[in-house]
Amino acid sequence: MRARPARLLSRPFAASLVAAGLLVAGLAPAAAPVLAPPAAADAVRDRQYWLDEYGIRSAWSVTRGDGVVIAIIDSGVDAAHPDLAGAVIGGTDVSGRGNATGTLPLGPQGVTHGTMVASLAAGRGSGPNAGVIGAAPAASVLSISLAFGPGERSGDDQIADAVTWAVDNGADIISLSLTRNQVAWPESWDTAFVHAEQNDVVVIAAAGNRGSGTAQVSAPATIPGVLTVGGVDRAGRASDNASAQGITIGVMAPSEGLVGAIPGGGHSAWQGTSGATPIVAGIAALVRAAHPELDAAGVINRIISTARPATAIVPDPNYGYGLIDAAAAVSAEVPAVDANPLGTLAEWIVLHRRADADEVSVELSPPRSALGREPAAPGLRMPGTGLAELGPIIPTVVIIAATLTALATLAAAAVLRFVTRTRSE
Repeated sequence: MRARPARLLSRPFAASLVAAGLLVAGLAPAAAPVLAPPAAADAVRDRQYWLDEYGIRSAWSVTRGDGVVIAIIDSGVDAAHPDLAGAVIGGTDVSGRGNATGTLPLGPQGVTHGTMVASLAAGRGSGPNAGVIGAAPAASVLSISLAFGPGERSGDDQIADAVTWAVDNGADIISLSLTRNQVAWPESWDTAFVHAEQNDVVVIAAAGNRGSGTAQVSAPATIPGVLTVGGVDRAGRASDNASAQGITIGVMAPSEGLVGAIPGGGHSAWQGTSGATPIVAGIAALVRAAHPELDAAGVINRIISTARPATAIVPDPNYGYGLIDAAAAVSAEVPAVDANPLGTLAEWIVLHRRADADEVSVELSPPRSALGREPAAPGLRMPGTGLAELGPIIPTVVIIAATLTALATLAAAAVLRFVTRTRSE
């Protein structure tokens, strides 16, 4: 068993977070599907080029992700899809519109999204060589449904509640194929994501897509400690449309030429980091299953340390630490780490949310003159301020003053006698 803090695995969810009260600007799935007619079953499996090119099939000789739970926070997963039979073990709805298990796909914009995401993370396929199979086909899924758009509940609050519920209900990994389209995130997310951090949960988020209007990586992919996934084309080049750029990118995964399961039993071609993210989430499940002794920081470290660098700069703003390599992530010799190499949100909060930080003592500088006043010139003082320094010479001053006074008196008397004598003569 993995050494990790105790968690409440079956506690009913209670909305205990403080609501941000803000509307989410542009919070949306990180990619919309490129719909296509359902493909033949064998043709679907044949299109999953990433299974071999990124070492996923090789990693299955070690593990297929048994016993690991991936929370898919998205538009709802169709658990009845043949490719996902037996994969979904529970869930919830945080939108107020879904069903109690989070398995009612919500739309209209994202109705297919959650099912496609889940299939790339933990799909079972509909046969030995048919249908979509995920990167971790033996892992289990928690489906947490949400809905974005006009008239919906605050997207910020939905995400905060969804992350908290996932942690409290047994998630080992959280997959977030969505973006806020803003670098910053609300303080309500601090509580939720620190909760994940403190309970040893790996959080993976999509970088977003230039083609969908996200030129710069946005939250939740900007949160410290979160493993951010960018996208590459079939040739391994950073995708022009199906990825975004930013210094928080951790690794790259395929984001073009994807195929996924859609509600109702069909399949769809699609593209975007929405698809790259669950592939990495599945690889994280493989690592957790192969190395149960590792904490979340160790899992993330294995994934980024074994990625194949795409340039001489590591990390690179376009490629992060490089392209994922599932076989190496599972089997390579990787030095242990004591902390998440991508940072921690708890430390970030201390530095950037000053109201929440511990008290800090600082040494004050010496007092200075009030603003608008020129300080007195050195050596010049107000009367009476320097008598103590004159003490040793006061007797001498007194003697000199007395002598001068006596001389002045004698001189005055002599002048007076001279004047009197002159007048009498």
